Amino acid sequence: MSEAAEGSLTGIKVMVIDDSKTIRRTAETLLKKEGCEVITATDGFEALSKITDHRPDIIFIDIMMPRLDGYQTCALIKRNKSYKETPVILLTSKDGLFDRARGRIVGSDQYLTKPFTREELLGAIKQYVRK
Repeated sequence: MSEAAEGSLTGIKVMVIDDSKTIRRTAETLLKKEGCEVITATDGFEALSKITDHRPDIIFIDIMMPRLDGYQTCALIKRNKSYKETPVILLTSKDGLFDRARGRIVGSDQYLTKPFTREELLGAIKQYVRK
């Protein structure tokens, strides 16, 4: 493996679902710099239609969203046999034990507290996505 490819995230499809434009833009800018292909959605409904089209390698979901929250969206993704192996990372400003437990129940793979750092975001991708 060349050192350019070592640790490189080039070509990894990352979906970021958040109703906050700032969070989506921040994550998108950061991930594109690392070579990721980024798909964004403003809520769970928009995300579910895009997942089928783009088949992301990893999905980051904000918990607090209108219409379909992060827990519901994660549960729907994990219940679909085509996507149940896709890593789902929940993003939240709440860092409670109950929230983490509920995240586990719906099948999330990890839980990041906002504001997340570049290292946390990239670390999650490197941990869960094997190219």
